[in-house]
Amino acid sequence: MTAFDDLMAHQRDTEALAGISGRLGWDQETMMPRGAAEQRGEEMAAIEGVLHARRTDPRVGDWLDAIDAGGLDEVAKAKLRHIRRDFERNSKVPAKLAAELARVTSVSQGKWAEARAAEDFAAFAPVLERVVGLKREEASALAGNGDLYDAMLDDYEPGATGAGLETLFSSLRPRLVALREAVLGAEHQPAQIEGTFEEAAQLQLAREMAQAFGYDFSRGRIDKAVHPFCSGNGADVRITTRTALTDPFNCVYSTIHETGHACYEQGIDPDFALTPLGQGVSLGVHESQSRIFENQLGRSRAFTGYLYERMTALYGDLGIGGADAFYGTVNRVAPGYIRTEADEVHYNLHILMRFDLERAMISGDLEVADLPDAWNARFEKDFGVVVDKPSNGCLQDVHWSVGLFGYFPTYTLGNVYAGCLLKAMQTALPDLDAQLAKGDTAAATGWLRENLQRFGGLREPRDTIAHACGFEPSEEPLLEYLEAKFRGIYGI
Repeated sequence: MTAFDDLMAHQRDTEALAGISGRLGWDQETMMPRGAAEQRGEEMAAIEGVLHARRTDPRVGDWLDAIDAGGLDEVAKAKLRHIRRDFERNSKVPAKLAAELARVTSVSQGKWAEARAAEDFAAFAPVLERVVGLKREEASALAGNGDLYDAMLDDYEPGATGAGLETLFSSLRPRLVALREAVLGAEHQPAQIEGTFEEAAQLQLAREMAQAFGYDFSRGRIDKAVHPFCSGNGADVRITTRTALTDPFNCVYSTIHETGHACYEQGIDPDFALTPLGQGVSLGVHESQSRIFENQLGRSRAFTGYLYERMTALYGDLGIGGADAFYGTVNRVAPGYIRTEADEVHYNLHILMRFDLERAMISGDLEVADLPDAWNARFEKDFGVVVDKPSNGCLQDVHWSVGLFGYFPTYTLGNVYAGCLLKAMQTALPDLDAQLAKGDTAAATGWLRENLQRFGGLREPRDTIAHACGFEPSEEPLLEYLEAKFRGIYGI
């Protein structure tokens, strides 16, 4: 066997073990008994220790040095690029620190869930302080003399920097705020859906929506969780959703969103399975898939007409007044506490706030103990609403409890990418709306699979979007889409 063959065999087992670790995380969120949290922390730490040892195995460096990349094809070179990046990053992080991070974040996740349920940030603060301290330590090892936050970003969006994202977000904010003010001040305001919607019917509709958007149930499943998520890749890609008896859209659109993530993983070339290319290339690109499924497709006038028919068949008269009014209701703009329930106009303002707060925590400009006050003050300034309880404030998201600093900005980056993809898709599929009006997403999801999803990690994130769209990504298509859509709905 050649050095390349030896490296790929080693990597295949590493990818398989990482999949097992991911399954443990899925179980913790869905089925694990609450009393098992401490033990699960030890289990996660143990497997992370094994993974870290494999990822930093000196043989990986030897194999990389021995391989002549000149004669390799594009796929092989891309595999080496990912392995080299991961090897160099992981080699900078001490094994003891990697295992401790896995242990503490597993326990912290349980503490966060308990504190959230009890509306008690003080009970969560000590473990969050420990997570922040460990993440700073990890970032210091990775960054050397560089920026700590940039080192964290590289885990989720290779090539992105905090300064670059700040520039992008500064371009988005003024037009988002102006649109928000125009919409909230409009004379016409869509009705809000009212009533009680049986959970069994919501879950039935969720399965229908997942299937309509191409989710392969022979390689996945849907379960309930506090915070909807997607887990896995290749032949085992699982999603979760949640229900609220007075808000059926929560379940419908959480499911469509996670289906977007899942279809990305299921759509990757099977030849890439158990290799570094066998998963989404970055969280920003991943989020572009979930957001275009949920918003540009799922909340379009065409698709909501189909959804209106399905919901009236399940629930009877919705009291909305027809498909056009239903389209306005689905896309209704209103300030709200919860990021995952935010409309398209407000959503990115939620992310911009989190981006600023987490950068401040990592830099040391914001202490964990001061997070609730900083959150509440910023929220009132940006949204004009006073936060009433921690679960509607800084305890609403799981991300910081599990150490995902640098993750939040990829949500807005995904929205930017989704705007670009829609522009390219509409050019390629002139009859897109006619198909969506029948509940047929095959052309749209097929276009995404052919032009983006199947390539997995073959290209760098921005190159992945540029290759799919035929132009370099920017914020302009997203802003144009939002302004046209909501000015139309609100008659402004």
